[in-house]
Amino acid sequence: MSRIGRQPVEIPSGVNVTVDGVKVSVKGPKGELARDFAPLRVGIVQADDLTVEQKKADSARWGLARALLANMVHGVAEGFSKSLELHGVGYKAKIAGQKLTLDLGFSHQVAVDVPEGITATVEKDIITFSGVDREVVGNIADKVRKLRPPEPYKGKGLRYVGEHVRRKEGKKAVTEGSPGAGS
Repeated sequence: MSRIGRQPVEIPSGVNVTVDGVKVSVKGPKGELARDFAPLRVGIVQADDLTVEQKKADSARWGLARALLANMVHGVAEGFSKSLELHGVGYKAKIAGQKLTLDLGFSHQVAVDVPEGITATVEKDIITFSGVDREVVGNIADKVRKLRPPEPYKGKGLRYVGEHVRRKEGKKAVTEGSPGAGS
């Protein structure tokens, strides 16, 4: 039985939730989201808060449906954001409209289109994506990070703020008189 699915989703003040069968719409101060849920798997009941009922023995989808609902409510109330750090000499980022342009040590600049509904900001070496949909914010941050993930020897690349990159030790020079040195 799902422990997540059993928990109710609290609706903060200023957020309106509309449940129409399997379609749920959430409207709040930051924006508006709508999603269809599998009709045969879960049922959504609205009272003072939202609860998800399990219709068939499918506890994985029960917990998933509850987590998606909670993310929708949190997104329209407070929003989500992900931040990336640029590490490397000459690595730069700039934003123009809905297009993010990156200099990542390639022979060319890399341009990334920022999805509608997502706000991208660049301050020094930090790129921040924010919006109401957690899935879209995470996807665009991951897409940009995959352009130049941090490498383990010098740590250069794009990484999430606060992410720890395990560093490897480089090759060591062999000195005279040590085992393995040429005779």
